[in-house]
Amino acid sequence: MSMLDKLKQMIHGHEDTVRSGVDKAGDAVDEKTGGKYTGQVDTAQQKINEQLGTQEPPTQP
Repeated sequence: MSMLDKLKQMIHGHEDTVRSGVDKAGDAVDEKTGGKYTGQVDTAQQKINEQLGTQEPPTQP
């Protein structure tokens, strides 16, 4: 079993938690870099969310 298959099994059923973590990680990168890589971070977040399904990422309060 490949590493990707193992990750997919771990994520299954926890997509919302993963989306939330991805958003928090992206925000942390933006904060640390002063927003220098916002476009790249947003693209990475979008690609991950596409892989998780069509559901939109959670909105922050």
